[in-house]
Amino acid sequence: MSQRPKPPGRPRTGARVAAVQALFQSEQTGESAEAVAHQFIRHRIGAGEGAEAFEEGRVPLAHVPLFEAILRAAAMRSEQADAEIRAHLQKDWTLDRLDPVLRALLRAAAAELLQGGEPPARVVINEYLDIARGFLDEETSRFANGVLDAMAHALRPAEFGAAR
Repeated sequence: MSQRPKPPGRPRTGARVAAVQALFQSEQTGESAEAVAHQFIRHRIGAGEGAEAFEEGRVPLAHVPLFEAILRAAAMRSEQADAEIRAHLQKDWTLDRLDPVLRALLRAAAAELLQGGEPPARVVINEYLDIARGFLDEETSRFANGVLDAMAHALRPAEFGAAR
């Protein structure tokens, strides 16, 4: 997974980048999210600096408690997260049809949105949209934006002023 580097000083964004990478790795290798989380904490988070670190799959600055919380939520609520994602895809689309990076990104975002409360849904959308732009092409990022927005409105309607 290649990506453009994230600006320095954004450890919560770094945690979300690491969570997307870890969910991707978990799906690709069949390893549990917990096992992958331990690998990331030991070998990838806080390692290296600059664009080279990101290109090697490292995340120089990440808020580890948030990273762990996202992975734990994604693992514990995987069926519910997948159901939410499926509910906001066009009827001819399936989860398997999605790019694996996009699938990991949407699962991480769904896990955060399902937790409720903080951060606000708009922050979740913006953070994952920034990550999508780093990992995915423009068209896929727009697709991600649509799904993220629809999920956020469905899961947290009070934050948007009215239920959909």
